[in-house]
Amino acid sequence: MNTKVFITCLVLLVFCCLLYLFRPFLLTIAIAVLMAVATANLHHKIFVKTKKKYLAPIILTALMSLLFFAPLGYTSFSLASSIKEFDLTQVQTTITKLKAIDFNLPDEFSFVEPKIKEFLNEIDLNNLGKNILNYASNFTKSGAKFFTELVLIVIFYFFANYYGVELVGFFKRLLPLRKKEFENILSEVSNVMSVVFYSVIITAVFEGCLFAMFLVYFGYDGLLMGILYAISSLIPLIGGALLWVPVSLYEYSHGNTTNAIVIALYSIVMISIIADTFIKPLIIKWINEKLLKTPANINELLIFFAMIAGISTFGFWGVILGPAILALFLSVVKLYVLIMEAKN
Repeated sequence: MNTKVFITCLVLLVFCCLLYLFRPFLLTIAIAVLMAVATANLHHKIFVKTKKKYLAPIILTALMSLLFFAPLGYTSFSLASSIKEFDLTQVQTTITKLKAIDFNLPDEFSFVEPKIKEFLNEIDLNNLGKNILNYASNFTKSGAKFFTELVLIVIFYFFANYYGVELVGFFKRLLPLRKKEFENILSEVSNVMSVVFYSVIITAVFEGCLFAMFLVYFGYDGLLMGILYAISSLIPLIGGALLWVPVSLYEYSHGNTTNAIVIALYSIVMISIIADTFIKPLIIKWINEKLLKTPANINELLIFFAMIAGISTFGFWGVILGPAILALFLSVVKLYVLIMEAKN
């Protein structure tokens, strides 16, 4: 057997064994690596200023930990305190009021009214307490799993930053691509990931601040509401409705109908329409121009659908994985076209 073929087969076999060994951590490793790719420009800037290899990974990991764990810790503590004061009878009162509403929707939307009433009638008030406890139990389990994933992602993120240059150099030598071709693929993926990562974070913080500042006026914990809205806004399509709908219903259940309507209108008009539709593209444009050396050449609508598909396939972290897979696919297709054109 040819030595080269034997070594290639051996490498592939060992690589498959390695993948099997780290199978439980593959998703978290992939997310950490993609986050390191997204923040590679910040890593480079910190390294240029400090000239020390270990400082940039430490600083970036500290910032990432603060970004993840500070809001999570405050939210967990605040929600735990709120659960003690939770009044189940208030929920039952709200549902009873909703069932009694005569919606009187326009003819164009009349088909929706029976669905709403059917959904409300299916809610069993007697089993409501038991269902809430079950949801709380499942939420706690999911939260513990999510927290564990976060810890692992932060750890892998540090090592991805620390050994990033060596890993890139290794793959340059390993893959049968020219240096320029490899750098083009890496640059394309890095640019898209940077746009996605920075735009998601900045937009979430911005919309969270808008919601928090408004809710303070009604006596809510602004910091808690802002964090919860920022987290819920990461989910495409539904987004902040996961928060402002329950808040509006809560106000309505306490007889504050005007407050409920005002909060709903503000959330829809100011945040969902103005901030998300008009201001978000400006944020992406600013990121492209100010934070990236080479602007990302990919349609925003494609990124949006990739995020939705990513969430459907991978869960919450699909926000990062979806656009990364799309960017990698488009880069490989461009490379293939260039190689075919060069042969012809």
